[in-house]
Amino acid sequence: MSIKLFELLLYASVYTVTISVVSILIGFAIAILLSGMLLSKKQLFIVPAQIFISFFRGVPLLVQLLLIYNMLPAIGLNVPSIVAAIVGLSLCTAAYQAENMRGGFASVPVGLIESAEMVGLTPAQIFRRIKAPIALRLTFPALVNEAILILKASSLVSVVGVIELTRMAQDLAGSTFLPLQIFAAAGLIYLAINWIVALAGDLIERSLPGVPR
Repeated sequence: MSIKLFELLLYASVYTVTISVVSILIGFAIAILLSGMLLSKKQLFIVPAQIFISFFRGVPLLVQLLLIYNMLPAIGLNVPSIVAAIVGLSLCTAAYQAENMRGGFASVPVGLIESAEMVGLTPAQIFRRIKAPIALRLTFPALVNEAILILKASSLVSVVGVIELTRMAQDLAGSTFLPLQIFAAAGLIYLAINWIVALAGDLIERSLPGVPR
């Protein structure tokens, strides 16, 4: 395989990483909201969050992407395919991250919260200084795993016309008649990206403070 073909795969991998990172960040923000709804004591918040999570965890991602890609124009939103792909990945990862975050928030020691209330911290301060840091520390390994899964699952966005790494590999394999070399190179690029994410996650996790008992 020529250097030019490998450069095209690397170029497409930039789209893969960009789509994945943006989706993970948006999904994380949605997950915080969903986890808060799940931990509330009002069915008005709990039920919609449970329905959302059940749908996006129970329906295959490929179906979700096709549904969103075709639904957005139907409701008058003519957006680029990359936007539809990011929306689909974000909503899907939000459902999984929400369950992780819910477990993290539920595991925050009650004694710490009670102590913070006794010294006069507001609910917002307790969340920012105690709940969020501890929940993040507890769920960080799961969040890194979810990031790796989304990076791999981003290969599915090729079905909605996004030219990312997998789609580029398919196109090059069809035009050069070198499927083995092309897909092997694409696999190595995926492996390298995920190895970097895992390594970075491990370094960040080591720098996070421990969980108070």
